[in-house]
Amino acid sequence: MIPQRCIKLLPFFEWCEATSIGAAIRNSQWLFPVIESFHLLALALIGGAVLLVDLRLLGLGLRSRSVAELAREAEPWLTGGLSVMIASGALLFTSESIKCYYSPAFWVKMSALLPALVFTFTLRRKVASCGEGAIRSVWRILTAVVSLALWTVVGTSGRWIGFSG
Repeated sequence: MIPQRCIKLLPFFEWCEATSIGAAIRNSQWLFPVIESFHLLALALIGGAVLLVDLRLLGLGLRSRSVAELAREAEPWLTGGLSVMIASGALLFTSESIKCYYSPAFWVKMSALLPALVFTFTLRRKVASCGEGAIRSVWRILTAVVSLALWTVVGTSGRWIGFSG
């Protein structure tokens, strides 16, 4: 099911799939798997960085480290993983844009990705950078739960794209 607001995007998706980059990836025996490997490794980096900080926000694991310190150290891994994931995702998208257009999993992923990015780099960053007693624990827990939920939807729907249609 394609969201109503995205119906007019089909020509863009057709154009993406018709690009020489999309054709080269689609017609190569090894390009797609290599790019997807980088995409999945980046997902693991993002997942690890998010999970470390969110579990600490929940009061679980690495209690000897402050949330702010852990978030500061995890951020380069998060941003590096995101950079690789976005670049590799764009390449993968060009090779199967039409499949993505008709995939509910793709639309779920894209619908969760922007809120996950905005939430991570605004509210979650602010909560994680505050001192231990500066924010009530209920807000820290809520922030971690929302973050984990958003990134779980992004990751699982992304994997669902590969197994659907």
